Amino acid sequence: MLRSRSIAFVKSLSIPKRSFASAASPITEPYSGKKNANGNYTVTLIPGDGIGPEISESVQRIYQAAGVPIEWEPVNVTPVLKKGKTTIPDDALQSVRKNTIALKGPLATPVGKGHVSLNLTLRRAFNLFANVRPCKSVVGYKTPYDDVNTVLIRENTEGEYSGIEHTVIEGVVQSIKLITKEASERCAYYAFNHSRDIGRNRVTAIHKANIMKLSDGLFLEACYNVAKKFPDIHFDDVLLDRACLHIVQDPARYSDTVMVMPNLYGDILSDMCAGLIGGLGLTPSGNIGRDASIFEAEFNDQDYSPLKTFIDLANPTALLLSSIMMLRHMHLNPYAESIENAVLKTIAEGKHLTRDLGGQATNTEFTNQIINNLN
Repeated sequence: MLRSRSIAFVKSLSIPKRSFASAASPITEPYSGKKNANGNYTVTLIPGDGIGPEISESVQRIYQAAGVPIEWEPVNVTPVLKKGKTTIPDDALQSVRKNTIALKGPLATPVGKGHVSLNLTLRRAFNLFANVRPCKSVVGYKTPYDDVNTVLIRENTEGEYSGIEHTVIEGVVQSIKLITKEASERCAYYAFNHSRDIGRNRVTAIHKANIMKLSDGLFLEACYNVAKKFPDIHFDDVLLDRACLHIVQDPARYSDTVMVMPNLYGDILSDMCAGLIGGLGLTPSGNIGRDASIFEAEFNDQDYSPLKTFIDLANPTALLLSSIMMLRHMHLNPYAESIENAVLKTIAEGKHLTRDLGGQATNTEFTNQIINNLN
Protein backbone atom coordinates (compact mmCIF):
# COMPACT_ATOMS: atom_id res chain seq x y z
CA MET A 1 0.00 0.00 0.00
CA LEU A 2 2.77 2.48 0.93
CA ARG A 3 4.69 1.68 -2.24
CA SER A 4 1.69 2.14 -4.53
CA ARG A 5 0.81 5.47 -2.91
CA SER A 6 4.39 6.68 -3.25
CA ILE A 7 4.58 5.69 -6.90
CA ALA A 8 1.28 7.44 -7.60
CA PHE A 9 2.53 10.56 -5.85
CA VAL A 10 5.79 10.66 -7.80
CA LYS A 11 3.97 10.16 -11.10
CA SER A 12 1.72 13.09 -10.24
CA LEU A 13 4.65 15.45 -9.82
CA SER A 14 5.07 18.13 -12.43
CA ILE A 15 8.83 18.64 -12.74
CA PRO A 16 9.48 22.06 -14.29
CA LYS A 17 11.70 22.23 -17.35
CA ARG A 18 14.81 24.33 -17.01
CA SER A 19 16.75 26.15 -19.64
CA PHE A 20 20.14 24.43 -19.93
CA ALA A 21 23.31 25.80 -21.44
CA SER A 22 25.37 23.40 -23.52
CA ALA A 23 29.14 23.21 -23.38
CA ALA A 24 29.31 25.60 -26.31
CA SER A 25 27.38 28.33 -24.52
CA PRO A 26 27.94 30.11 -21.21
CA ILE A 27 26.34 28.72 -18.07
CA THR A 28 25.82 32.27 -16.83
CA GLU A 29 25.59 35.47 -18.75
CA PRO A 30 28.44 37.90 -17.94
CA TYR A 31 27.26 40.86 -15.92
CA SER A 32 26.13 43.49 -18.38
CA GLY A 33 24.49 46.08 -16.14
CA LYS A 34 24.48 49.55 -17.62
CA LYS A 35 25.27 52.71 -15.73
CA ASN A 36 22.36 54.98 -14.89
CA ALA A 37 22.09 58.70 -15.58
CA ASN A 38 24.36 59.41 -12.61
CA GLY A 39 27.10 57.15 -13.97
CA ASN A 40 26.48 54.45 -11.35
CA TYR A 41 25.26 50.85 -11.38
CA THR A 42 21.97 50.06 -9.67
CA VAL A 43 22.01 47.10 -7.28
CA THR A 44 19.01 45.67 -5.46
CA LEU A 45 19.51 45.68 -1.69
CA ILE A 46 17.55 43.25 0.47
CA PRO A 47 18.47 44.30 4.03
CA GLY A 48 16.90 41.22 5.59
CA ASP A 49 15.62 40.93 9.15
CA GLY A 50 17.08 40.73 12.63
CA ILE A 51 20.65 42.03 12.35
CA GLY A 52 20.21 42.44 8.56
CA PRO A 53 19.43 46.17 8.46
CA GLU A 54 22.32 46.90 10.84
CA ILE A 55 24.97 45.13 8.76
CA SER A 56 23.45 46.39 5.50
CA GLU A 57 23.88 49.97 6.73
CA SER A 58 27.56 49.22 7.45
CA VAL A 59 28.07 48.06 3.87
CA GLN A 60 26.42 51.19 2.49
CA ARG A 61 28.60 53.46 4.64
CA ILE A 62 31.80 51.70 3.58
CA TYR A 63 30.82 51.75 -0.10
CA GLN A 64 30.10 55.46 0.08
CA ALA A 65 33.49 56.10 1.70
CA ALA A 66 35.24 53.97 -0.93
CA GLY A 67 33.50 55.80 -3.77
CA VAL A 68 32.03 52.62 -5.28
CA PRO A 69 29.90 53.57 -8.32
CA ILE A 70 26.79 51.82 -7.03
CA GLU A 71 23.34 53.12 -6.18
CA TRP A 72 21.33 50.87 -3.91
CA GLU A 73 17.69 50.05 -4.57
CA PRO A 74 16.33 48.79 -1.22
CA VAL A 75 13.36 46.41 -1.37
CA ASN A 76 11.18 44.73 1.24
CA VAL A 77 10.70 40.97 0.97
CA THR A 78 8.21 40.56 3.81
CA PRO A 79 5.88 37.79 2.54
CA VAL A 80 2.48 38.74 1.11
CA LEU A 81 -0.54 36.53 0.56
CA LYS A 82 -1.20 35.86 -3.12
CA LYS A 83 -3.73 33.33 -4.40
CA GLY A 84 -3.80 31.64 -1.03
CA LYS A 85 -0.03 31.31 -0.77
CA THR A 86 2.62 33.47 0.83
CA THR A 87 5.17 34.85 -1.58
CA ILE A 88 7.69 37.65 -2.04
CA PRO A 89 6.23 41.02 -3.14
CA ASP A 90 6.24 41.59 -6.90
CA ASP A 91 8.16 44.88 -6.68
CA ALA A 92 11.07 43.11 -4.98
CA LEU A 93 11.17 40.41 -7.66
CA GLN A 94 10.92 43.01 -10.43
CA SER A 95 13.84 44.95 -8.94
CA VAL A 96 16.12 41.90 -9.06
CA ARG A 97 14.99 41.05 -12.60
CA LYS A 98 15.70 44.59 -13.74
CA ASN A 99 19.08 44.98 -12.07
CA THR A 100 20.15 41.30 -12.48
CA ILE A 101 22.19 41.56 -9.28
CA ALA A 102 21.36 41.88 -5.59
CA LEU A 103 22.94 41.93 -2.14
CA LYS A 104 20.93 40.23 0.60
CA GLY A 105 21.18 40.29 4.38
CA PRO A 106 20.09 37.31 6.51
CA LEU A 107 16.47 36.21 6.32
CA ALA A 108 14.96 33.97 8.99
CA THR A 109 12.33 31.31 8.42
CA PRO A 110 10.48 30.37 11.61
CA VAL A 111 10.44 26.64 12.30
CA GLY A 112 7.03 25.05 11.79
CA LYS A 113 4.32 24.45 9.24
CA GLY A 114 2.96 27.18 7.03
CA HIS A 115 6.10 29.32 6.90
CA VAL A 116 7.62 29.95 3.49
CA SER A 117 11.41 29.94 3.19
CA LEU A 118 12.21 33.30 1.61
CA ASN A 119 15.74 32.17 0.78
CA LEU A 120 14.42 29.13 -1.08
CA THR A 121 11.74 31.22 -2.78
CA LEU A 122 14.36 33.66 -4.11
CA ARG A 123 16.53 30.81 -5.39
CA ARG A 124 13.59 29.26 -7.20
CA ALA A 125 12.28 32.55 -8.58
CA PHE A 126 15.59 33.30 -10.31
CA ASN A 127 16.79 29.72 -10.83
CA LEU A 128 19.95 30.40 -8.82
CA PHE A 129 21.45 27.01 -9.58
CA ALA A 130 24.88 27.29 -7.92
CA ASN A 131 25.76 28.44 -4.42
CA VAL A 132 29.42 29.44 -4.10
CA ARG A 133 30.95 29.43 -0.60
CA PRO A 134 34.68 30.17 -0.26
CA CYS A 135 36.17 29.67 3.21
CA LYS A 136 39.65 31.08 3.77
CA SER A 137 41.61 31.56 6.99
CA VAL A 138 41.70 35.20 8.07
CA VAL A 139 45.18 36.45 8.93
CA GLY A 140 45.23 37.84 12.46
CA TYR A 141 42.18 35.92 13.65
CA LYS A 142 43.48 32.82 15.40
CA THR A 143 41.64 29.52 15.02
CA PRO A 144 42.89 25.92 15.38
CA TYR A 145 43.61 25.99 11.63
CA ASP A 146 45.73 28.52 9.75
CA ASP A 147 45.60 27.03 6.26
CA VAL A 148 41.91 26.73 5.34
CA ASN A 149 41.26 27.72 1.73
CA THR A 150 38.27 25.76 0.50
CA VAL A 151 35.79 26.57 -2.26
CA LEU A 152 32.46 24.75 -2.21
CA ILE A 153 29.89 24.81 -4.98
CA ARG A 154 26.48 23.49 -4.04
CA GLU A 155 23.72 22.55 -6.47
CA ASN A 156 21.06 24.96 -5.32
CA THR A 157 17.72 23.99 -6.83
CA GLU A 158 16.87 20.39 -6.00
CA GLY A 159 18.02 17.41 -3.88
CA GLU A 160 16.36 17.10 -0.47
CA TYR A 161 15.48 20.80 -0.64
CA SER A 162 13.09 20.38 -3.54
CA GLY A 163 10.23 20.79 -1.08
CA ILE A 164 8.46 17.62 -2.27
CA GLU A 165 6.96 16.07 0.83
CA HIS A 166 3.70 14.35 1.63
CA THR A 167 2.05 12.25 4.30
CA VAL A 168 1.60 8.68 3.07
CA ILE A 169 -0.54 7.68 6.03
CA GLU A 170 -0.76 9.07 9.55
CA GLY A 171 2.64 8.75 11.18
CA VAL A 172 4.46 8.13 7.88
CA VAL A 173 5.92 11.05 5.92
CA GLN A 174 7.84 10.77 2.68
CA SER A 175 10.28 13.37 1.36
CA ILE A 176 11.43 13.09 -2.24
CA LYS A 177 15.07 13.70 -3.12
CA LEU A 178 14.97 15.05 -6.66
CA ILE A 179 18.14 14.75 -8.77
CA THR A 180 18.15 15.47 -12.51
CA LYS A 181 20.88 15.06 -15.09
CA GLU A 182 20.16 18.55 -16.39
CA ALA A 183 20.66 20.38 -13.08
CA SER A 184 23.62 18.21 -12.11
CA GLU A 185 25.49 18.89 -15.36
CA ARG A 186 24.71 22.59 -15.18
CA CYS A 187 26.22 22.80 -11.69
CA ALA A 188 29.22 20.70 -12.75
CA TYR A 189 29.89 22.97 -15.75
CA TYR A 190 29.89 25.97 -13.44
CA ALA A 191 32.28 24.24 -11.01
CA PHE A 192 34.81 23.48 -13.76
CA ASN A 193 34.57 26.96 -15.24
CA HIS A 194 34.90 28.55 -11.80
CA SER A 195 37.95 26.39 -11.11
CA ARG A 196 39.60 27.82 -14.21
CA ASP A 197 38.60 31.37 -13.31
CA ILE A 198 40.22 31.24 -9.87
CA GLY A 199 43.33 29.37 -11.00
CA ARG A 200 42.64 25.94 -9.53
CA ASN A 201 43.29 22.78 -11.50
CA ARG A 202 41.18 20.25 -9.63
CA VAL A 203 37.47 19.60 -9.12
CA THR A 204 36.25 17.08 -6.53
CA ALA A 205 32.69 15.76 -6.43
CA ILE A 206 31.33 15.03 -2.94
CA HIS A 207 28.62 12.36 -2.83
CA LYS A 208 27.11 9.24 -1.25
CA ALA A 209 26.64 7.23 -4.43
CA ASN A 210 27.68 4.09 -2.58
CA ILE A 211 24.38 4.27 -0.68
CA MET A 212 22.08 6.39 -2.88
CA LYS A 213 23.11 4.63 -6.05
CA LEU A 214 20.46 6.14 -8.34
CA SER A 215 20.21 9.75 -7.11
CA ASP A 216 23.80 10.50 -6.11
CA GLY A 217 24.89 8.06 -8.79
CA LEU A 218 23.24 10.28 -11.40
CA PHE A 219 24.91 13.39 -9.97
CA LEU A 220 28.31 11.70 -10.00
CA GLU A 221 27.82 10.39 -13.53
CA ALA A 222 26.94 13.91 -14.70
CA CYS A 223 30.14 15.26 -13.14
CA TYR A 224 32.25 12.60 -14.88
CA ASN A 225 30.60 13.40 -18.22
CA VAL A 226 31.34 17.11 -17.83
CA ALA A 227 34.92 16.40 -16.69
CA LYS A 228 35.68 14.90 -20.13
CA LYS A 229 35.22 18.37 -21.63
CA PHE A 230 37.85 19.88 -19.30
CA PRO A 231 40.99 17.77 -19.90
CA ASP A 232 43.18 20.45 -18.30
CA ILE A 233 41.46 20.04 -14.92
CA HIS A 234 41.94 16.95 -12.75
CA PHE A 235 38.68 15.40 -11.53
CA ASP A 236 38.10 13.00 -8.67
CA ASP A 237 35.33 12.12 -6.21
CA VAL A 238 35.15 11.55 -2.45
CA LEU A 239 32.42 10.18 -0.20
CA LEU A 240 30.79 12.85 1.96
CA ASP A 241 31.73 11.33 5.32
CA ARG A 242 35.32 10.81 4.20
CA ALA A 243 35.56 14.39 2.95
CA CYS A 244 34.34 15.67 6.34
CA LEU A 245 37.01 13.58 8.06
CA HIS A 246 39.72 14.86 5.72
CA ILE A 247 38.78 18.51 6.16
CA VAL A 248 38.83 18.53 9.95
CA GLN A 249 42.12 16.56 9.98
CA ASP A 250 43.93 18.59 7.31
CA PRO A 251 42.00 21.41 5.60
CA ALA A 252 44.97 22.13 3.32
CA ARG A 253 44.20 18.86 1.57
CA TYR A 254 41.47 20.67 -0.40
CA SER A 255 43.23 24.01 -0.88
CA ASP A 256 43.86 23.34 -4.59
CA THR A 257 40.41 22.07 -5.48
CA VAL A 258 36.86 23.23 -6.07
CA MET A 259 34.38 20.89 -4.37
CA VAL A 260 31.00 20.37 -6.04
CA MET A 261 28.10 18.53 -4.44
CA PRO A 262 24.31 18.12 -4.19
CA ASN A 263 22.22 20.56 -2.21
CA LEU A 264 22.00 19.13 1.31
CA TYR A 265 25.67 18.11 1.46
CA GLY A 266 26.71 21.60 0.41
CA ASP A 267 24.57 23.19 3.11
CA ILE A 268 26.17 21.08 5.84
CA LEU A 269 29.75 21.02 4.55
CA SER A 270 29.94 24.75 3.87
CA ASP A 271 28.86 25.57 7.43
CA MET A 272 31.39 23.09 8.77
CA CYS A 273 34.16 24.78 6.76
CA ALA A 274 32.96 28.16 8.03
CA GLY A 275 33.46 26.86 11.55
CA LEU A 276 37.11 26.14 10.75
CA ILE A 277 37.83 29.83 10.05
CA GLY A 278 35.80 31.39 12.86
CA GLY A 279 32.15 31.01 11.88
CA LEU A 280 29.50 32.29 9.52
CA GLY A 281 30.32 35.87 10.49
CA LEU A 282 33.49 35.59 8.36
CA THR A 283 32.08 33.63 5.43
CA PRO A 284 30.77 35.08 2.14
CA SER A 285 28.25 33.43 -0.16
CA GLY A 286 26.95 33.93 -3.67
CA ASN A 287 23.97 32.41 -5.50
CA ILE A 288 24.62 32.31 -9.23
CA GLY A 289 21.96 32.13 -11.94
CA ARG A 290 21.95 32.59 -15.67
CA ASP A 291 19.91 35.79 -15.64
CA ALA A 292 20.48 37.10 -12.09
CA SER A 293 22.80 36.56 -9.14
CA ILE A 294 22.21 37.25 -5.44
CA PHE A 295 25.10 37.60 -2.99
CA GLU A 296 24.20 37.07 0.63
CA ALA A 297 25.29 36.65 4.23
CA GLU A 298 24.12 33.70 6.24
CA PHE A 299 23.21 34.15 9.91
CA ASN A 300 26.14 35.44 11.91
CA ASP A 301 26.89 32.91 14.62
CA GLN A 302 27.08 35.43 17.42
CA ASP A 303 25.76 34.88 20.92
CA TYR A 304 22.31 36.16 20.12
CA SER A 305 19.42 35.06 17.97
CA PRO A 306 19.31 36.36 14.37
CA LEU A 307 15.54 36.58 14.74
CA LYS A 308 15.94 39.51 17.14
CA THR A 309 17.14 43.00 16.38
CA PHE A 310 20.12 44.19 18.40
CA ILE A 311 21.50 47.70 18.35
CA ASP A 312 25.07 48.34 17.23
CA LEU A 313 26.48 44.89 18.02
CA ALA A 314 26.46 42.87 14.80
CA ASN A 315 29.54 41.93 12.78
CA PRO A 316 29.09 42.99 9.11
CA THR A 317 32.12 41.05 7.78
CA ALA A 318 30.20 38.22 6.09
CA LEU A 319 27.98 40.64 4.18
CA LEU A 320 30.98 42.80 3.29
CA LEU A 321 32.89 39.80 1.93
CA SER A 322 29.81 38.71 -0.01
CA SER A 323 29.56 42.21 -1.47
CA ILE A 324 33.23 41.93 -2.50
CA MET A 325 32.34 38.75 -4.41
CA MET A 326 29.57 40.81 -6.00
CA LEU A 327 31.99 43.59 -7.02
CA ARG A 328 34.27 41.08 -8.72
CA HIS A 329 31.25 39.60 -10.49
CA MET A 330 30.54 43.15 -11.73
CA HIS A 331 34.19 43.57 -12.84
CA LEU A 332 34.76 46.33 -10.27
CA ASN A 333 37.97 44.70 -9.05
CA PRO A 334 39.87 47.79 -7.81
CA TYR A 335 37.02 48.62 -5.38
CA ALA A 336 36.85 44.98 -4.31
CA GLU A 337 40.57 44.91 -3.52
CA SER A 338 40.44 48.19 -1.61
CA ILE A 339 37.52 47.17 0.61
CA GLU A 340 38.82 43.64 1.15
CA ASN A 341 42.23 44.92 2.24
CA ALA A 342 40.58 47.35 4.67
CA VAL A 343 38.40 44.62 6.20
CA LEU A 344 41.27 42.16 6.61
CA LYS A 345 43.57 44.86 8.00
CA THR A 346 40.97 45.83 10.59
CA ILE A 347 40.62 42.23 11.74
CA ALA A 348 44.40 41.67 11.76
CA GLU A 349 44.95 44.77 13.89
CA GLY A 350 42.68 43.23 16.54
CA LYS A 351 41.83 46.55 18.17
CA HIS A 352 38.27 47.07 16.94
CA LEU A 353 36.75 43.59 16.86
CA THR A 354 33.09 42.86 17.50
CA ARG A 355 32.00 40.48 20.25
CA ASP A 356 31.80 37.38 18.05
CA LEU A 357 35.45 37.94 17.07
CA GLY A 358 36.54 38.18 20.69
CA GLY A 359 36.53 41.97 21.01
CA GLN A 360 34.32 44.60 22.59
CA ALA A 361 33.82 46.99 19.67
CA THR A 362 30.40 48.05 18.47
CA ASN A 363 29.28 47.69 14.90
CA THR A 364 29.86 51.43 14.44
CA GLU A 365 33.42 51.28 15.79
CA PHE A 366 34.29 48.29 13.61
CA THR A 367 32.79 49.95 10.53
CA ASN A 368 34.57 53.26 11.24
CA GLN A 369 37.92 51.49 11.48
CA ILE A 370 37.37 49.79 8.11
CA ILE A 371 36.66 53.20 6.61
CA ASN A 372 39.86 54.53 8.21
CA ASN A 373 41.81 51.66 6.64
CA LEU A 374 40.53 52.23 3.11
CA ASN A 375 43.31 53.06 0.66
